[in-house]
Formats: sequence, C-alpha cells, structure tokens
Amino acid sequence: MSEGAVVIRLAIATLFGSLIGWERVVKHHSAGIKTFSLVSLGSAAATVLNIYLAMMPNLNADVSRIPAGVVSGIGFLGAGTILVTGRNQIKGLSTAASLWVTSCMGMVIGGGYLIIGVSCFLLVLLANIVLLRFSTVVENNSKYMCIYAEVSKNKGVTSLTKEITELGFAINSMTKCREKTLQNTDVAVIIDIDLDRRRSHQEILNTIGDLSYVYYVEEV
Repeated sequence: MSEGAVVIRLAIATLFGSLIGWERVVKHHSAGIKTFSLVSLGSAAATVLNIYLAMMPNLNADVSRIPAGVVSGIGFLGAGTILVTGRNQIKGLSTAASLWVTSCMGMVIGGGYLIIGVSCFLLVLLANIVLLRFSTVVENNSKYMCIYAEVSKNKGVTSLTKEITELGFAINSMTKCREKTLQNTDVAVIIDIDLDRRRSHQEILNTIGDLSYVYYVEEV
C-alpha cells in the first residue's frame, strides 16, 4: 500500500479502461475511451481507499462496503447506455456489460491483484472482439430470422407473406410496426421466420429486397 504502488495500480487501471473504451469507440458505441477510463480509475481508487481505511488503527471499516457500492453504481451508469428502438431492438447491452466488468477489473487492480486484473482485461478484449465475430457468424447462419420490412400498403403484406411461404419458410409471427417509414405510403412489419435449413441471411434479405413491393428490409 505504498504511495508509489498505488499510483502504478491507478495508472494501469486507467490504461486498461482506456483500451477497452477504444474498442467501443472503433465500433461507434455511446460510451468511449474517457468513460471507460474514468470507470476503471474510479473503481480502482475506491478499492484502494477501502483498503486504506481498513488498515487504519482503531477504525473498524467494512472492506466490502465500498466495492459493493461501486458495483451498484455502475449498474445505474450501464442502464443509461441501453436503448430499445422502435423496431424492438435492444442496443447497448454489450457496452453496459463492458462498463460493469471494467469496474470490476478496476477494483481488482486497485486491490493489488494485478495478475487477475490483466487476465480480466485480456478476456474482455477476447469477448468484445473475437467472440463477437464468432457470434455474428452463428447468427447469420441460424435457422431463425427476424426481419423488418417496409412494403406497399396495396396488398404488400399479403404478397410478402405469400412469397415467404413459397420460399419454404414458416412465419411464426407478424407484427405491424408504428415506426415512421421512408415513404408515407408504406406499411412497416416485423416478421419472425423459421427457415427450412441453414441459409445465408444476407441472401434471403437480397431476395426479399428485390421484390417490387418491398421498399426497405433489414434483419433485426
């Protein structure tokens, strides 16, 4: 708990938090380098303070009180990054989870458990970079698909339903979306589809997008 060692811990926590935030900035997410570095630094500083108070003579400090408060506080901060769009899409979960685990990493580093702190940092990068790409590949080739489409009001929904059925797919549900469309004459729908076999989702989107009565389509 020498001052030099504490400063080094705080510097490492700030650096690691900045690098995790840099990965988020590259992908254009809401919380970036400054947010992640401050979360990691604050968590490390709070942990160091907790240890310092616990080591003071004649002071009966609870060594778990401040870390518990940090975890709860980061929960509120992470909740602010989660958004639910008009297309029933939930965005920001990965950023919120990254903020939470970064705060835990900062507490570990602040407590002097540097090996675990470094391991946590590397595993966060593994999850956000490598596993994310793997997850994208799996999702793009799954037998389940949910699409958002804007079609003509004049029998566009009926024609799209018929086309999907003729392609051999099963429609689990179809919901009319109130989100404003690109053209006022369009109708927006969200359709859950079960595919007959594993197919490229991009090819299916291209096939549906080429239909004359479909003006916009994307996977959600």
